[in-house]
Parts: sequence; structure tokens; C-alpha cells
Amino acid sequence: MGTDTVRTDEADEAADRRREQRGWYFYDWACSVYSTSVLTVFLGPYLTEVAKSAADPDGYVHPLGIPVRAGSFFAYSVSLSVIVAVVIMPLVGAAADRTGRKKPLLGAAAYLGAAATAGMFFLDGDRYLLGGVLLVVANAAQSVAMMLYNSYLPQIAPPEERDAVSSRGWAFGYASGSLVLVANLILFTSHDSFGLSEGMAVRICLASAGLWWGAFALIPLRRLRDRRKPSAETGEATAPGLRQLAATVRDMRRHPLTLAFLLAYLIYNDGIQTVISQASVYGSEELGLGQSTLIVAVLLVQVLAVCGALGMGRLARRFGAKRTILGSLVAWTLILSVGYFLPAGAPVWFFVLAGGIGLVLGGSQALSRSLFSHLVPPGKEAEYFSAYEMSDRGMSWLGPLLFGLTYQLTGSYRDAIISLVLFFVLGFALLARVPVRRAIGDAGNPVPERI
Repeated sequence: MGTDTVRTDEADEAADRRREQRGWYFYDWACSVYSTSVLTVFLGPYLTEVAKSAADPDGYVHPLGIPVRAGSFFAYSVSLSVIVAVVIMPLVGAAADRTGRKKPLLGAAAYLGAAATAGMFFLDGDRYLLGGVLLVVANAAQSVAMMLYNSYLPQIAPPEERDAVSSRGWAFGYASGSLVLVANLILFTSHDSFGLSEGMAVRICLASAGLWWGAFALIPLRRLRDRRKPSAETGEATAPGLRQLAATVRDMRRHPLTLAFLLAYLIYNDGIQTVISQASVYGSEELGLGQSTLIVAVLLVQVLAVCGALGMGRLARRFGAKRTILGSLVAWTLILSVGYFLPAGAPVWFFVLAGGIGLVLGGSQALSRSLFSHLVPPGKEAEYFSAYEMSDRGMSWLGPLLFGLTYQLTGSYRDAIISLVLFFVLGFALLARVPVRRAIGDAGNPVPERI
């Protein structure tokens, strides 16, 4: 009888865990449309046009009296949002760990970001300042929410399930981004048929991403559970953001192998983010491809990233996450090498390159997240994932700098794109040196059979 009771309890616990995991997947489904439709496709060109319409005869706008080229306003707004996120994330992460109340903080960040994105519907005329403010709020809120979302992974999945769970989350996100992007592109390319101006079509696309984000965020907020801390711990004060960041880094120094993985991730992820952000520039400027070709390539990356995330999750179950990530870094190097030799004016070959990027993109990110989750000391999930999220979003500046400097010195985008191989080679070397089994044990976590 006792054995039957134990089995029933274990079955109930497994069912509850699966329900919570399914809810967790839906936050990626909810928020990924912001990254795809808003940041990657529509907002940059549209906000730049709005800023140009407000510019003086010399092409400058003057936010807070500071002269800024209209063409740089979007990039500066993104940079400011990263600075805001870097200050806030350690503060929120430490508060979440100390109180165990992640869900209210996740809800606040998600709905602040969704509301700011929906508010982009009112971005018209010369309202560039409104656009900049909404972008800063949405992007910073998205970073904070993703940090809290990622920190749930060690709590909702035992070690042997994390690679698969993380991969499914990324797959949900890419599937959602693909679905909404298709709908957005139909509306945008056929705006005349719907009786809409091009600007109105873009504003509807931007606002729809916010509505989608807010609507589907209800599912994880209903299913995820808080793990409350003992009352004695909840009264601890939280340091201001930058002081908390310093405290987090000092604590991470007690786990040097975790820091070693984070350094490797910072470097190869910088390469990944630069390839994503500069591929369209390479396609348009070096290969002479049109905007419609580039948008189709973005969609192809999104669709194939679903398959890539799930496929690499299966490979990780067989070969381990570390070996699979190392294999993906070799694949990234080969992709860039092929990209260097792509002929100009040949969209088919650019689609082949986009397909290769899609197949390794989702898996590289998903498995990096799940591997890092094993290296986080228990009870410090949100705090450590704030550092991870900053590596993911806030530190990716070396790649664009190298890309830009290489182009400036050589005048060739081909040389600029091949220069990014450095990040994957160096990231491979650093990751290969991390003894992940020992790192997991040093963090105080059980070591999975295959990692």
C-alpha cells in the first residue's frame, strides 16, 4: 500500500511538472514575436523614417537638446535600453531569489513590455521621441522578463530533462515568430488591398506583437508556481542595481568554472548575435539582394530554427549538451566560410545560407541555456541568470565592432563576415576547456548521466 502511494505521488508530481513545463513554453510563444516582428523586421526602418521626418535641415533630431543623426536614433535607443536592463536585471534577479516571488515580477515585466509594444500603434508623424521611449521600455522589460523566465528552468525540469525542455521552449518561440511574421508580411505587402497606408500597416504589425505578447503571457502566469522562501529570508534588503551586479559577480568568483562557461558563451554568442544582425547588411550591400528576399530569408531562419532546436535537443540526449554545442560552433564556422564565397545576385544560395543558420541557431541557444542551468548554485537562479541575460543581450558589442572595423579597413563585407569566425574558434577553445561535470558538482547540483 505504501509503495502504491509513493508511485501515485510520483506520478502526480510528474504530471504537475509537465503541466508547468507546458506553461513555461508559452512564454517563449508569447514574447518571441517582439524580437522577430518588432526588433528584427519592422521597427528599425520605421522609427528611422519617423526620426527623419522630425529632423532639421542637417538631418539631426535633438532629444533632450542632444544633436543625434536621425539615422542613428534607433541604434542609440537600443543601446540605452541595454544600459537600463543591465542596471535593473541584477536588482530584480536578487529580489526574486530572496523572496521566491518570481511570478509577480515576471508578470509586471511582461505586461510593461507588451503595453509599450502595443503603444507603438501611436507612433506616427514626427513622434520619434515617443518611439524611442517605447523602445527603451519594451526592450528593457523584455530583458528582465527573459531573465526571470530562464531562471525557472532549473526549478521545473530535473537535470535529465533540461536539454529537451529548453529546446522545446526555443522551438515554441521560433514557431510563434514564424506564424506572426507570415501574417504581418501578408498585411504589409497587401496593405493597399486592405485599404491601409504602408505606415498604418506597420503600426498595426507593431501593435499586434504587443497584443499577442500580453494575451499568451496569461498561460505561463497561470501555470508557473512560485517557490516561496522562508519568512526569515524575505526581509533582506536588495542593493541598488549596480551594487547588486557587483555582488553577483563577487559571488560568481566563488564558482570559477561557472564563470569560465559564461566567458565562453559571451564570446561565441557575440558571434551568433553579430551574424544575425549583420546578415541582412551583407545580403543587401555585398550580394545586391532586395528587401523581399531578405524578409523571406528571415522567415526561413525562423521556420528551420524550430527543427534545429528540437533536432539538437535529440543530439544532446545522445552525445551530451557540451559536445553538441561544440559541434554547432564548428557548423557556424563552416556557414561563415560558405557565406564568404556566395555569388552576388543569387538569392537561392543566400536562402541556403539562411537555412544553415536556422538549423544551428535555435539549438545553440537552447542548449547553452540548459547547460548553464546546471552550473547555477541552488537558490540563486534569477541572480545568476541576470548575468547570463546580460551576456546574451548586453555584452554583444565586440562582434559588430570587429565587423565594422574590418569593413572600414578593407572595404569588403566578405572580409567583414569571415572575420567573425574568430568568435566561434575562440568560443570553441574556451568551452572545450571547461570541465562541466566538475563545474556542476562545484555548484552543488547533481551531475546528469550525460552532459
